[in-house]
Amino acid sequence: MEVLTIMLWFLILLVPTIYLYFKKKYSYWKDRGVPYIEPKIPYGSLQTSDNMRQTINTFYKSKSDFPFVGIYILITPTVIATDQEFIKDVLIRDFNYFTDHGLYTNERDDPLSAHLFNLDGQKWRNLRAKLSPTFTSGRMKFMFPTVLAVAERFDKALAELLETQITHEMKDLLARFTTDVIGTCAFGIECNSLKDPNSEFRKYGRKHIEEPSHGAFVNYLMNVFPRFCKMLRIARIRGDVTKFFMGIVRETVAYREKHHIRRNDFMDLLIQLKNNASIDGEDSKIIGKLTFEELAAQAFVFYVGGFETSSSTLTFTLYEMAVNQDIQDKCRAEINRVLEKYNGKLTYEAMTEMHYVEQIVLETLRKYPILPVNFRKCVKDYQVRGTNVIIEKGTAIQIPVYAIHHDPEIYPDPEKFDPDRFSPENVKQRHSVAFLSFGDGPRNCIGLRFGKMQSRIALIMLLKNYRINLSSKSPVPLVFNPKSFILAPEGGMYLDIEKI
Repeated sequence: MEVLTIMLWFLILLVPTIYLYFKKKYSYWKDRGVPYIEPKIPYGSLQTSDNMRQTINTFYKSKSDFPFVGIYILITPTVIATDQEFIKDVLIRDFNYFTDHGLYTNERDDPLSAHLFNLDGQKWRNLRAKLSPTFTSGRMKFMFPTVLAVAERFDKALAELLETQITHEMKDLLARFTTDVIGTCAFGIECNSLKDPNSEFRKYGRKHIEEPSHGAFVNYLMNVFPRFCKMLRIARIRGDVTKFFMGIVRETVAYREKHHIRRNDFMDLLIQLKNNASIDGEDSKIIGKLTFEELAAQAFVFYVGGFETSSSTLTFTLYEMAVNQDIQDKCRAEINRVLEKYNGKLTYEAMTEMHYVEQIVLETLRKYPILPVNFRKCVKDYQVRGTNVIIEKGTAIQIPVYAIHHDPEIYPDPEKFDPDRFSPENVKQRHSVAFLSFGDGPRNCIGLRFGKMQSRIALIMLLKNYRINLSSKSPVPLVFNPKSFILAPEGGMYLDIEKI
């Protein structure tokens, strides 16, 4: 009987203790005079069934004159940036306070996770300095013929498919194209995904995106309790994916070094950094050699970032071309006009003259930002400009890219697809951080030039030779996959393709 009494009293005391603990935690923003979203025990401002993009969008709409809104992810205070000047402070002006993404890495048990996007602090700075010369406009010009050759194979493969049917699921088809591009440029390997949808490269790339090792809760624990998760030797990337990519990189590096093979691709530049601590022709200081594991991790993130982001962008672009035939016709007219000037040959110079093509790609990224939220972590106490509020070291900052891109105060009639938003005169009229699909500041997307080049080449090739139309299976209206970390259409993207 005494045991039951003790247990009863324990429960009677435990419940209010837990309640008071949560109430104390949930007073964080109120105590600091920050506008906040009312939390609910134990989930905080989020609910377990919430779609993150839609939820962050709702938080953004509650903005006031204060530069941000406070929320709680479980019990963790988090900042939702709502003011463009504050966002510019975070990304650019006061970048040294917000250098980190705050994402989990585990170099010992998960070597591919230690790539440029995930790394923080001095490791990130060192690696960024080493890799920046890889993505200059000059390097893009060198890689242009390689990407163009894959695009021509894509054109040929599509023409063959159209001999039997006109309706195709474009998301997978475009992912096979971008897989072949990035496989060639990052690994120097002919992946043949266009011919074989189940090629090894496509198989493991799809696995990494569609079948992650862990769900949202474990990912949250990895980011909030990284030391504990490292003690448990938790890996973010699937073991079979790691085994495949580490093996491919090891074989590729060994083969090239043994046979003294040089190519104008990412792998060649990474091998130079592994062996020489600098890149040929770059007047830069000695920045230290890459280890093999660092080389493999960068090749991996180039691969995943290169094929998935560009294929998703192209998928949404073609959808908008099918919906907006007048824009498609205008774009095709520009392509034909510029190509005529270059005797029908697509060159790097011809591509850069196609300004409307670039505006279409940028408007697609405005309406469909592949990463709907940008992350930063405060690395030292920071006083918010114009206030007495201190953002404490370790606080996560979320920049709601999708919500900003769909704010009618910034982009009138935001659901309308209008490439003229990105004409030079219209760009000048907007705030410098009104467009954030590539981030901004010192930690912007290092591969933005390559991504834009790959997307433009594919779009030019497709619109030059084909008309894109909606099919009976096209998703109207468009619905996003709620389970996908990046923005992706639910159930694929079926379109009719007509040979011109």
